[in-house]
Amino acid sequence: MNWTYARTLAVLGAVVSLAGPATTLSHATATGAERSLGAQHACLHPAQTSAAARGTTAHGLDTRGISAAQERAIEARTARILARKASKHRSTVAHPTINVPVYVHVMTSKSGAGNVTNARITKQIAVLNQTYSGQDVDHPGTLDAGVRFSLAGINRYANDTWHTDGQTEIYRAQTRQGGKNALNIWLVDFEYLGVATFPWDYAASPAIDGIRVQFTSVPGGSATHYNQGETATHETGHWLGLYHTFQGGCAAPGDEVADTAAQASPSSGCPTGRDSCTAPGLDPIHNYMDYSYDTCYYEFTPDQVARIAKMWTAYRA
Repeated sequence: MNWTYARTLAVLGAVVSLAGPATTLSHATATGAERSLGAQHACLHPAQTSAAARGTTAHGLDTRGISAAQERAIEARTARILARKASKHRSTVAHPTINVPVYVHVMTSKSGAGNVTNARITKQIAVLNQTYSGQDVDHPGTLDAGVRFSLAGINRYANDTWHTDGQTEIYRAQTRQGGKNALNIWLVDFEYLGVATFPWDYAASPAIDGIRVQFTSVPGGSATHYNQGETATHETGHWLGLYHTFQGGCAAPGDEVADTAAQASPSSGCPTGRDSCTAPGLDPIHNYMDYSYDTCYYEFTPDQVARIAKMWTAYRA
């Protein structure tokens, strides 16, 4: 299974039809056997009729299938790659700024549902730049993660199957643009807020690398508590190599980041003072890699920023 993460959509079944200018429009015909998101990619299994916030027990917890042993193997592989690159190029993992081109693919229905406007897409790119530069709209002045995003292209496809993330591997393989450094965002209508691939999976599956985001979570959308565009921030964190803050619960090795407190399970809402592990520190509910409301998010930690630079050097530079 491709390692993926999912943020669960809090309000299921929401469909919004938005009119807007199209950059390109393809009335693609769905062909081949439809691939089930639940069977192939969904590592979080929400209750289909629940309206509870993402990450609660009503939806089930993240079961993407990376064991502690597999996690350690990924870290060992990364260390070998970095050592080889350092020996060959005398390079380090320091990056003044990581510049990421972004291709956005708007997967609409044939009737036009999900047709997110260019203006809202521009706002989404702005949110990515704000949140990765320490300028979150709700809490500016936090740590700059050193990543900047530029819109490289917008593509629109009118296909009822693709709109709901059907044939997910097929449509991503047919529409993905750019190389390993390019972030592809597919805006779809599914039961998740977002799903992401990890950088260490690019070599094996380059055609499907990127993030899928519920279109109602883009700024100005209708996903209550999750419509400020920070689902894309969260999923991009995975694409850059970050785990959830609750990875592995209270047990080592956790999220491979020393300065995020151990966390037993995902947060819901913005539970100030939550402390789910006996280890020191409150749960990092304001961290973009938890499952809090968008308004609760506002930070990455120094060690997360260092990990982003390390993973970029190893897998995307």
